[in-house]
Amino acid sequence: MTIRLLVVDDDPLVRAGLALMLGGADDLEIVGEGADGSEVPALVDRYAPDVVLMDIRMPTVDGLVATEELRRRPGAPQVVVLTTFHADEQVLRALRAGAAGFVLKDTPPARIVDAVRRVAAGDPVLSPAVTRQLMSHVADPAHDRAADPRRRAAALRLASLAEREREVAIAVGRGRSNAEIAATLYMSVPTVKTHVSRILAKLDLNNRVQIALLAHDAGLLDEDG
Repeated sequence: MTIRLLVVDDDPLVRAGLALMLGGADDLEIVGEGADGSEVPALVDRYAPDVVLMDIRMPTVDGLVATEELRRRPGAPQVVVLTTFHADEQVLRALRAGAAGFVLKDTPPARIVDAVRRVAAGDPVLSPAVTRQLMSHVADPAHDRAADPRRRAAALRLASLAEREREVAIAVGRGRSNAEIAATLYMSVPTVKTHVSRILAKLDLNNRVQIALLAHDAGLLDEDG
């Protein structure tokens, strides 16, 4: 199946470079390009992409607002944000909004192609190691002045989880893979996957990265374990 890709970046050289490196993959098709987040709704309606590569910093409507608005739409495409920073507040906000991950603009072409393929298949492009790094970054109070209100809101949302789902959510928040969660909680990998799917449905989340961020926000990662 060909993956339909929309590239949104205000730098024409970046767009040209992405088109060049991604156009060589047999299973990818760049169906459209945009220069600003304000163009995203119309471009998505016109081209029906499977994945949007979205720059964070754009002049009129940035990639954060565009991602938040896009991910609220039914049947929205997956979003991978493009950034020059590895773990800043804007990346975290994009992940909270439902982006499936991020890639650095200097990422080797083969890894960008792999990222697009993975999110098109429903997998976030953050490894457990990167998830742990993000958790470490966001845990710094200096990077989160809204910690207390966010903690209360997150705890309220997570109150709907059953005890076993809560345990899985905590493990996801600690960056553990499905296999590691299965071994730690003494369950099968398929059972872990089922719990993750139920958590996503109950909390209206898009991917396990959002589970991790919500678990952090609620203070669950402060618990022993």
